[in-house]
Amino acid sequence: MPVIMILRVKADPTALERFANANAELMKGISDAGQAAGATRHTFAAGDGEVLVIDEWPDEATFQKFFDSQPEIPRVMQEAGAQGPPQITFYRKLDTPDQF
Repeated sequence: MPVIMILRVKADPTALERFANANAELMKGISDAGQAAGATRHTFAAGDGEVLVIDEWPDEATFQKFFDSQPEIPRVMQEAGAQGPPQITFYRKLDTPDQF
């Protein structure tokens, strides 16, 4: 059953955006690996002093296997000024007729 994964971390959204744009190949490589592992959606979002990663995965285990296998993700989080480990939450995707 598909899940929506939300990763929340206290970090500097501007620093993340600057790093991501300066390291587009690295970011695209992580994204491509995520797609190959089963992710169907991925985006970053920002709040006041926090960064969110919002993904859709086939299930929690598939995400966790991908996340644990990516040596570059800690570097990205460090470059974004992450303050502590991320909080990862999974939500069951609802099947409703208004989706797009």
